Amino acid sequence: MVATLLVSLVSYNPGAVEESNIILDKLVPGNVRLTNSYATSKNFAAAERTITSFMRKWSIAGASIAISKDGRLVYAKGFGFSDTAAREEVQPYNKFRIASISKLVTAVAIMKLREEGKLDLEDRVFGDDGILNEPFFSNPRDKRVYDITVAHLLSHEGGWSQRWGDQMFMSLVVADNMGVKPPADTRTIVRFALDKRLHFTPGTGKAYSNLGYSILGLVIEKISGMPYDEYCKKGVLEPLGIYDMTLARNLSSQKAPFEVTYYEPSDVIPKPSIYGTGELVSPTYGGNDIEALGGAGAWLATAPDLIRLLLAVDGFRTRQDILSDQSIKFMTDNDNGYAPVGWKTTIYNGTWWRTGSFPGSAGMIKRQSDGIAWVILFNSSAWNGPEIYSYINNMMYRVISQIKNWPDYDLFDYSLPVPLKMNLVGSTY
Repeated sequence: MVATLLVSLVSYNPGAVEESNIILDKLVPGNVRLTNSYATSKNFAAAERTITSFMRKWSIAGASIAISKDGRLVYAKGFGFSDTAAREEVQPYNKFRIASISKLVTAVAIMKLREEGKLDLEDRVFGDDGILNEPFFSNPRDKRVYDITVAHLLSHEGGWSQRWGDQMFMSLVVADNMGVKPPADTRTIVRFALDKRLHFTPGTGKAYSNLGYSILGLVIEKISGMPYDEYCKKGVLEPLGIYDMTLARNLSSQKAPFEVTYYEPSDVIPKPSIYGTGELVSPTYGGNDIEALGGAGAWLATAPDLIRLLLAVDGFRTRQDILSDQSIKFMTDNDNGYAPVGWKTTIYNGTWWRTGSFPGSAGMIKRQSDGIAWVILFNSSAWNGPEIYSYINNMMYRVISQIKNWPDYDLFDYSLPVPLKMNLVGSTY
C-alpha cells in the first residue's frame, strides 16, 4: 500500500483535479503513517511487558515509544489510551506535548541559521546593534542586558535565573504589571523581564532559563523573517521528512488533529485561568500558558518524528545529519564552555539526553553511544515530578536489554513524508 501510494504521489499530475482528490483521500494514518500493526515481533514481547508494568505502577494512561538502532527505526508503538473516555488506543502517529524537548528543536534551528550565514553565535540580542533592536525591547533596567549573545541564551548563561519564579509561568502577574489583557504573550513577558535586574552578569554563570529559549524563538523570527514555527518546519523539520510536528495550544477545545488528551494526578491543585476569568482550572488546560513558551516548550510531536530529529543531529554516520560536525560538537562538547546546547545532558562517553514535562505530560529522548536511540512520551504526569526521569531511564535500560535479536528492517520505509489528511469540519481520519 505504501509503495503503491508513493508511486501515485510521485507521478501525480496537478492538472488532474479529480485524481488529486482521490490521492488526498488516501493521506490517512493507516496508509502513510506507522500504526501499532507494525510492532508485532515476538522479539519485543518481554520489553512490552516491562513497559506496561511501568505504566500501571505510575498510573500512566497512554505512552508512545520509538527505538532506533544504527540509524534504523526498528520499533514504534503506542500503549494505553490517547483518550480514556473514548477508549482510543495510542498509535505511533498520536501527538504529545513535548515541553522542554522543544529546546532541542530551537537550538537546531539557531545552528541552522548560523550555517546559512544569517547569524553568528556571538551576535548581541538586544541594543542598537542587537538582533532584537526594536523600540519595544529598548532601555532595559539592567544595562548588562546589552551584553547578552545568542550563545549565552543557548547555554542558559543569559543572566536570568528562577530565583523569584519562572517568568514564563507568571502570566497573570506579568499581564497585571504590564497593563495588558491576560494572557501576556511572549514579547510582553520578555519586556517584563527587561524591566527587572539580571540575576548575574551574562556569561559568568548558568541557570536554566525558559525565558532565554523563548527569546531565541523571537530571534529565529527576526532573522528568518518567518513565524518561529514556520522557519523550524521549512528549515529543519520538513527536510527531514517530519510533517506532523506543530505548536501546542492551551485548551482542550484547541487540540490538534491526532493529539492525545492529558491526565494529571487526582490531587493536583487547580490554578487561576491564564485568561483572567478568575476561574480555577486544571494546570494542564488553561492554568499554564504553553503557547507563550514558544521556543522553550510549545511543540507537539510524535515519537517517530522525534527519533527522526534525534538521528539528524546525533553525529553518527549511519544517517545524514542536518547540521555540520562543527555545529553538533558545539552543542555537545562539554569542554567548550557552552554545551549542553538544546540537550539537557551530554556526557563524555557519547550519551546525550533531553527531557520535558508539563502537568499531564512527560517525555524523554536519548542518544546512546552504542548506536541505539529512543524516545518515550506520556500523556500523564506522576506524583514524583522530575524524579520520574530516573525511573524512565532505568525502565528503558531494561527494555533495551530485553531485545535479544535486533530487526534488520527500517520502519521509516513504511511512513511517507507527506502531511496527513484531516476533515475541514474538525474531525480527523
